[in-house]
Amino acid sequence: MKEIKTRMKLHVRHKLKDENPTAWIGKDGLTPQLAVQIDNQLEKNRMVKVKILKSALQTDTAKAIATKTAEQTGASLVEVRGHVFILFRKCKNQQA
Repeated sequence: MKEIKTRMKLHVRHKLKDENPTAWIGKDGLTPQLAVQIDNQLEKNRMVKVKILKSALQTDTAKAIATKTAEQTGASLVEVRGHVFILFRKCKNQQA
């Protein structure tokens, strides 16, 4: 999990503030299929908003689930607010 600058965090939060979550973590937690889906969304849009359903919070906290998801997808955790979190990842295929 990489750290991103505060300015970029503000930008990502502003972009996604009115958007609905595009991925949901249910009672099975972060399944391999869901990790691939989130990874694809990050590849396409660089940012994704994820909602954690109450059934998933029986075993872990929202922060723990968000951190685990960020680590598995190679993304940065921007924010955890309630049962919703935002991930951001720079494009992998950027050339310097």
